This record gives sequence, structure tokens and C-alpha cells, in this order.
Amino acid sequence: MPSRVYSCAVLGLEGVLIEVEVDTSYGLGYINVVGLPDTAVKESRERIRAAIKNLPTSFPRKSLVINLAPANVRKEGPAYDLPMALGILITTGLIPPDAVDEMIVVGELSLDGTVRHTPGLLPMAAMARDEGFKTICVPAEDAPEAALIPDLEVLPVHSLFELTQHLIGAQTITPYQNISINELPELETQTDFQEIKGQEHVKRALEIAAAGNHNVLMNGPPGAGKTLLARSLPGIMPRMSIDEALDVTRIYSILDKLPSETPLLQHRPFRAPHHTISHAGLVGGGTWPQPGEISLAHRGVLFLDEFPEFGRRVLEVLRQPLEDKVVTISRAQGSLTFPANFALVAAMNPCPCGYYGDPVKECTCSASTITRYQKRLSGPLLDRIDIHVDVPRVDFDKLTSDRLGESSRKVRDRVEMARKCQEERLKESTRGSNGDMIPREIKEFCPLDSECQTLIKSAIQQLGLSARAYHRVLKLSRTIADLAGEKGISSIHLAEALQYQPREMGM
Repeated sequence: MPSRVYSCAVLGLEGVLIEVEVDTSYGLGYINVVGLPDTAVKESRERIRAAIKNLPTSFPRKSLVINLAPANVRKEGPAYDLPMALGILITTGLIPPDAVDEMIVVGELSLDGTVRHTPGLLPMAAMARDEGFKTICVPAEDAPEAALIPDLEVLPVHSLFELTQHLIGAQTITPYQNISINELPELETQTDFQEIKGQEHVKRALEIAAAGNHNVLMNGPPGAGKTLLARSLPGIMPRMSIDEALDVTRIYSILDKLPSETPLLQHRPFRAPHHTISHAGLVGGGTWPQPGEISLAHRGVLFLDEFPEFGRRVLEVLRQPLEDKVVTISRAQGSLTFPANFALVAAMNPCPCGYYGDPVKECTCSASTITRYQKRLSGPLLDRIDIHVDVPRVDFDKLTSDRLGESSRKVRDRVEMARKCQEERLKESTRGSNGDMIPREIKEFCPLDSECQTLIKSAIQQLGLSARAYHRVLKLSRTIADLAGEKGISSIHLAEALQYQPREMGM
């Protein structure tokens, strides 16, 4: 009778239940692993053999067949070492078969039997709880991550020997205490608004962006503070809810990017990939698709500095995620969908030398060079960016002033008030912010009086706004009104929204 131990695989961002079946036959001690394993899983044979030999028992002198079911799910990584070793020990009679019936087992083995860190524990623990399992055995250093899932007993395992002793009743492993997310301390803002000198109008634009989840393009000379302003944006965005924090942590757990001793990500992500990044690195990809930078920026900020320097194909693939908030990657084996609900913040210089239009330093670029530089950004992409704002150089008086500006905490309080208004307004929808409203919702929640209609008609004629740009202006106006605590959109809100529209290829 084959032994059976339950483990878990990660497919996309979700855990999948895996049955590890071990059967013996007469032979010379060969181990054959089947069930669509990758190279790391196949190499586990030697790690398991060495780990069991270091136990006070002998390795079975029989050939072993280990089946990882279901066979149509690809098995990657060394997470199956520990369950396979337990399956073999059950066949020898050392461990009773019913000892692992209601248990998920995950972990990589070293040659001496020590259990090592394994990525992706959060979705695995969530799957175990959802499938009705009572216990999950994980590497000891990963126990804080698995303990984020309530109603699940987490056993921190240091070694194969320790787990074996626990299962036969000779020694008990104390379960790891589940972490109450509400009791975690609030983290400090990394870059505070009050530390940024000047640029009040840019700070106002970022406040509007945070309040309505709008995308931003900043244009200005080198050294004006565009990167510092972008890094301050997560600090004024609404604090992440528990569900959002778990959602973000799941992505980082799967990619093994969780910071050490940080089981839960509380700060909104800030991702700033270099302009040499590949298409697959930005949106995700690979033979077996993995999330890219836009998924790592989920619920946070994706900052693209030197915006025109990114490859044209790389930039154009952003258009669909900016609209749909997800990215789907298709391969011959199937399709996977990753979340991509991020706020895009892009920064660029007005020309290759960076000083076109600067009142102090003269531009050295020719007119044709400037035109070619500006045309690297397509109209359809610029049309999906809600706020276009100039970032001029900071005056000397402001730069040397000791006067502190408004703190990020105060700005965030206003942003959260505005978001609550939007969530209440859009409670019947899956969208929770103004930036995500569809045309039907824009028509319902952004009505204009006669004065506003006259103003927007004039703006459309003068600026040549497209239908998408018209809706963009209305969504911005709605956000500005929410920040002001107003129920309706007035001409003041509409006029401020219009000043954030692009002119001459986003300049």
C-alpha cells in the first residue's frame, strides 16, 4: 500500500494541493520521481537519501517510485523534499500513516536533515486552511509568514529528525503562535513631504493622484526633485487594509522577495525599474510565467524614471494593465493572470540634455532632436496618464529655508477622507477610486452644471481633448471635489483639473 503525504505547489499566485505518493518495489535502491517534476525536484533524490542516512535508521534497500499528483501540474523547486522524505519513512514503518492525514508538509532538506527556507509559504498556508487541513509543517524561519493565516496550526520544523520524533510521539513541536495583524506596529513614512523644499504645486498634484488613484507624468530638468517627489507618494496614499497587505505579501512571498524578519508588508510597494528592463521583466513572463515589476508594484507605485528612454515595446505593453489593472500572460501550457493595480508615476526631462525651457541653463539640443525625443512617447500611452505636471528647478531661497512643509501624515488624512467618499459612492462597483471609474459611472457621478459645461467645451476646442481625455478631466475634477469635501463639481475644480492636461506631446 503506497504511503501518502500532502504538500502544496504554487501556480501563478495560488496554492494547489499536491499528493506525494511513495511506493516500493524490489530493486537496487533507485528513486524515480514522476508527476511533471523540474530539475530541482528530481535532484531531491540525493538530498533525501543523505538526510535519511543521517537519521538513526537505515535507508530502505528497495527501489522507490514517488508520484507527485496531479500529474498535469508542474512541480518546481525543492519544497517537496520534506514530504517525500516522510513518505519514504512511512513505507519503512518508522512513522504511522495516520500521523500525517490532516497535515500539509513543505520544506527543503539539507544533506544533514536540516529544513531550509522555502519561498511561497503564504499562498501555501492559505490553501491549507481553505482545503480544511488543520496543520501545516514549514521551515522554522518561515513560520512567522505562515502564521499570518488564521485558524491554522503552524509547526516550525528545524530538522527531519525533529519532525520524525514529533510524529511518533517521542517529542512535541510547539506550534507557532498566530500573528494578529491588527497588533503589528505602524511603520514610519520613509520619505516625508515636509522634507521636500518647494514644489508646492507638484505636491498638490501628487495629493490628487493619491486621492483618486490617478497616474502622473512629471517633466522637468535634472535635479529638480522628481525622484524624491515620486518616493514620497506611497507615504500619502491610504494605509493598506489587511486584505491588501496580504495580497501584496503573497506576490513577494512567491518570488522570494520578502525582506528578512518581515512576514507582512505594511508599506505600499515602490518599484523603480531601470530603463534597460526587458518586456518580460516589466510585465512578467518566462517559460513558466512569473510576475513582473508591475505586479510587484500592485497596490503601490511603479516609478519609471527617464520615461522616454524605456523601449517602445516595453512602454506600449503598459497600456492594457493601466486600463484593466491585471496582466494576462499566455503560454502553450495555459494562461496566468497577475494583479497589476498600481499607480504609475513617470518622470522625464524635456529634452536629451534636460534643459529645454530652463530659465537658468541653456539647452544644447537642436529642434529636431527635441522633437524626436518627445515623440518616443506615443499619444495613446500619454492619453492614459491623468496628471501631467512640470517640475521646475527649486529657488535658492526655498532650498535653504528652514521652514518645514506639511507632513505626509496630514496629507494622508485628507487622502483617506476622499477615498472613503469614493468607496461609499462606488460601493456597488468593484472599483474603489475615481481613477478606475468607467464611462457609465462617470456620467452618473460627475454631472456638470451649465458653467462647467461652457468651460469644458472651450477647453476641448482649444486643447483638442480626446474622448478619453474628456473622461479623464471629469474623474480628476471629481477627485479634487472629494478632497475639498464638496458633493458636486464646480468650475474651480474643473479648472484645476484642466491645468494638469498635456500640451505638445505631454510637455
